Amino acid sequence: MADTSPEPPLITVVLPDEQEVTGRLHERRQTPEGWLYKVSVPAWKVQDGKVVPSWYTVWVQAPAHVKAVKGVSYKAVPTTYLEPRSPVKQTLGPRRESGWVLAKTGDRGPDRGVVHTVDCEEAPAGAPVLTWERALDTAEQQGVRLCPLCGAAAELDPLIKGFDHGFSGE
Repeated sequence: MADTSPEPPLITVVLPDEQEVTGRLHERRQTPEGWLYKVSVPAWKVQDGKVVPSWYTVWVQAPAHVKAVKGVSYKAVPTTYLEPRSPVKQTLGPRRESGWVLAKTGDRGPDRGVVHTVDCEEAPAGAPVLTWERALDTAEQQGVRLCPLCGAAAELDPLIKGFDHGFSGE
């Protein structure tokens, strides 16, 4: 059965040596760095011992490596857009990795460990990541304290002491 789908639209592809060739535009994809276009340019290949026309398909950066062909519509070209950033993410910025870790001090005295956020500079590398429930259980143990530098204290203290702590004259 013959392929009856329409041919991809023509596009001018700018080669690394600044030559321009007419190719086909198959797909467009938006990335955080800009646009990528999937194009094919005519080439040759050996098939069954004969040199035959062929297409070489590759992703290129747009608009640096492509130019629109006058009078050609690109509306039907499959296009993938980036998801728009939510206003919350735009305002708050990137989130830190979730979880906490316990740094054991090895002391037998009153200070036996410190709970840190996973991205704290003082957090031990390779320590198991604790869920918030496990971090709370650990923080409530005798001799364990919350790191005041990385935010573990600010994040977990309200859960341990209650959210009203500090508001009723305590």
